[in-house]
Amino acid sequence: MMISSWRRRRAARSAIKGQQRVKIGDMELTLPVHFQCPISLDLMKDPVTLSTGITYDRESIETWIEAGNLSCPITNQALTSPELVPNHTIRKMIQDWCVDNKSYGIERIPTPRIPVSSAEVSEILSKITTASQRDDHVRCRELVEKIKALGKEKERNKRCIVANKTGSVLSAAFDTFSRASFDRNVPVLEEILSALTLLFPLDAEAKSYLGSAASLHCMVWFLKGGDLSGRRNAVLALKEVISSDDHRRTDALAEVEGALEAIVKLIKEPICPATTKASLMVIYRMVNSSYAKENIIERFVDMGLVSLLLEILVGTERSMCEKALGVLDDVCGSDKGREKAYNHALTMPVVVKKLLRVSDFATEFSVSILWKLCKNEKREEGGVVVEALGVGAFQKLLLLLQVGCAERTKEKATKLLKLLNLHRNRLECIDSTDFKDLKRPF
Repeated sequence: MMISSWRRRRAARSAIKGQQRVKIGDMELTLPVHFQCPISLDLMKDPVTLSTGITYDRESIETWIEAGNLSCPITNQALTSPELVPNHTIRKMIQDWCVDNKSYGIERIPTPRIPVSSAEVSEILSKITTASQRDDHVRCRELVEKIKALGKEKERNKRCIVANKTGSVLSAAFDTFSRASFDRNVPVLEEILSALTLLFPLDAEAKSYLGSAASLHCMVWFLKGGDLSGRRNAVLALKEVISSDDHRRTDALAEVEGALEAIVKLIKEPICPATTKASLMVIYRMVNSSYAKENIIERFVDMGLVSLLLEILVGTERSMCEKALGVLDDVCGSDKGREKAYNHALTMPVVVKKLLRVSDFATEFSVSILWKLCKNEKREEGGVVVEALGVGAFQKLLLLLQVGCAERTKEKATKLLKLLNLHRNRLECIDSTDFKDLKRPF
């Protein structure tokens, strides 16, 4: 930043003389003015010319145009065409100048790749559609690899690819190959999934193709039997598919044999934080928006989901914590989910600890979990209510009301305090070294 600032100040002082001096160690070189970008005043790496005839560095002028400016920065003339024409003459002169000054530490700028155009992307997508319709999995895979390579090459390429509805075309091809001979089409299906992860978020049309029964079965297959990359791409795609409130997709996914087990396995045997978060989001949608959520929750509970969630909550970063608490909140809405939570030693200590320590979302979920567990507690000795008091829930809830929270959370916190207050005397009779260092809220 200091060097950049110095160069700009130096450039401003040298502008009248029509040249800029670049300091290399103890020496200074004169940078020809026609090698400088008029916007950044830096040496141009990819000079392009506008319809007005003025040459700029591609990155600088693209930023200018994308900001909504439809005129030339120097002449202020309206652009008759947004096309940027590579100025090969200036670029070669700059490269020659770099070579001539190599002894001063100047590195030759590489010859830039020309960004992909909408016409080129449309042509490739048309060929992908044709190949999928002809069941030509080899040709389709080659074309998808080409699209993926272009997207990784430059951010501008990626924006162009996304703007041409590539996600929908690839999703349609995925659906088509999923319905055909699956074993033969595994390589192209895997390549399409990999390419789709670069294009998120997907539009409604793309999600509809990926949400088909054939596509869901295919993605679950990758979850169960694919390699690490295949499992990662599959769960990321599933998170996109059921990111809407369409319960039909969540119900359809739940009906696929082995789907729930494969998703839970990704939490039990994590590949990376991204896959764990995606798995939690898929589960959250399934237990939150499905018509058969009671049955789905029971199946997840039987797979040990409650213990896995509490283990995640023991030590994790904010985003992961919020997602795990969100899932646990929904799970505790069922009798079987609460039973597992009651019987786990970490439930109350971990949930109470998250109050006011992670985020507003985490606090809201924690209060909701506490309320569901405490209001449904049937044991005469108080059970989790007394346990919540022992780990400091009373004082934390009081503090929460003082600092403020959402109205719904405030209502639950108030009811919780009334419920906890009924058992405060019972806590005084408990003689446990676990509580000796806790400050009593009364």
